[in-house]
Amino acid sequence: MRKLLVLLAVVLLASCSEYQKILKSTDYDLKYEKALEYYEEGDYMRASTLLQELISVFMGTARAEEAQYKYANALYEMRDYISSVHFFRDFVKKYPNSEYAEKSQFMVGANYYQMSPKPRLDQTDTQNAIESLELFLSLYPQSEMADEAVTMIEEMEEKLVYKSYLSAKLYYHLGTYMGNNYHSAVITARNSLDEFPDTEYREELSFLILDSLFIQATNSVKEKEEDRLRLTLDEYYAFINEFPESSYMKEANKIFEDVTSMLEPYNN
Repeated sequence: MRKLLVLLAVVLLASCSEYQKILKSTDYDLKYEKALEYYEEGDYMRASTLLQELISVFMGTARAEEAQYKYANALYEMRDYISSVHFFRDFVKKYPNSEYAEKSQFMVGANYYQMSPKPRLDQTDTQNAIESLELFLSLYPQSEMADEAVTMIEEMEEKLVYKSYLSAKLYYHLGTYMGNNYHSAVITARNSLDEFPDTEYREELSFLILDSLFIQATNSVKEKEEDRLRLTLDEYYAFINEFPESSYMKEANKIFEDVTSMLEPYNN
């Protein structure tokens, strides 16, 4: 066991020594050859260090094109998505006709996809992922990566739906704290349903709208009460027509009974 460890240490030292010599070398052909070798071996740290220098050294040549593509991909493999997306975006601008252009355009979206945070956080990267992948699909509709891009877009869109769903619920639970948050809940929920009509949260968002309208109506000043009650009644009918078997039917019917009762003085 000790002999094996000693042997491994010797190999590692020799490898490090060789790498240091390559780094200091001015033989750029050798550096290029070793960079590609490290890249193929999955040693992305060493490969990226060499490739970064070679991008400028070989500027204007086919080698610069390959160096930048593999450098960007090495950064992706090392999970440096911020740097990777920069170099992939730069690549598709510089080399739109490259054999690597299709994959690079996909990787722009893939990097943003990796950077997309949890739904409760800012979703700028999620939106960037969707836009980048949609651009990829418009440019390369027959790509072998098209199905993967569609799946990623759907996942990102569902995250945006969930974000808007959480926002609507947050406004709802804030109630009248520092203003009429029920109004904001209705607007946010309606926007979510308009943008993502097939969301799995459609029923819950629809009931949240109904309930928020009802609460607003019951807390209205007298001159606004009738209009808000009738608006709630309209929302009730829309809700039961779309979700006749809803798990919220008991609560919805109770709202209907209360609203009908409250409207009686206005019907006389």
